[in-house]
Amino acid sequence: MRQTQTNIVYGMHSGLALLLDVHQPEQSNGHGVIYINGSGWHAPLGHDATPLKETPLGLPYIEAMCAAGYTVFAINHRAAPRHRYPAAIEDARRAVRFMRQHAERFGIRADRIGACGGSSGGHLVSLLGMQPSAGAADDADPVNRQDASVQCVVARAPLVDLTRFVSGDGSGIVASFIGMPYRGEAGGGYATEQRTYREASPLSHVSAAAPPCLLMHGDADVLVPYEQSVLMQAALKAVGVPVELLRIPGAGHGPDFPGAAHPPDYLAAMVAWLDQHLPQ
Repeated sequence: MRQTQTNIVYGMHSGLALLLDVHQPEQSNGHGVIYINGSGWHAPLGHDATPLKETPLGLPYIEAMCAAGYTVFAINHRAAPRHRYPAAIEDARRAVRFMRQHAERFGIRADRIGACGGSSGGHLVSLLGMQPSAGAADDADPVNRQDASVQCVVARAPLVDLTRFVSGDGSGIVASFIGMPYRGEAGGGYATEQRTYREASPLSHVSAAAPPCLLMHGDADVLVPYEQSVLMQAALKAVGVPVELLRIPGAGHGPDFPGAAHPPDYLAAMVAWLDQHLPQ
């Protein structure tokens, strides 16, 4: 039976505590996974709001990983509308650095850390994988000296190219997260907007150095189109990175793939991907 340590402070920002929960399996396989629930990068502003790391629909993913021996680090991150990009990815990187610095404490390998998340969490774990961040060797905080790279990614319905969310229902959420709407008119003087959207898009950072990536996506998803994962699969395949796209027929957006009549065992697929690629 898994044990959970709650509300561990993995960093501070202007006096704000960044919290994570550590879900430890009964029998550890020595590997840690950062887990980021989906939230559209936004959080309610009320004091009674459910913390991101405690989102109930994320529990089956945590439980499946723990049952397979993985130590899961579910995190909160700074969120819009109060905190804009790049706050969320900075916090995700800080959490990975924290995991690496305290690997012995939690019984995990510092050199092999996985990342799993869905929707906006899928965007963040994809960005962790595609855009590694080296530590600052001269930083006074030993956590910040650690590398923030991850060695394996599982992303459900990730947003990977934010420049495609320029109209429709998702455009407002993305613009709120980035802090500005996207304007792509040629010669329009919108270089800052275009650069920021590309910088925040995992697809822009794909290289042969990227870690193996499993994508899971419903082909009837109208919030984050299935095309996003198709684009990511093609880009990773083109540079020789191990990648698979698990298509969920008829499924819409959500951790349990709503609308799918007979979905494949996506939790088992997640664990199998981690088992295959993380111990290397």
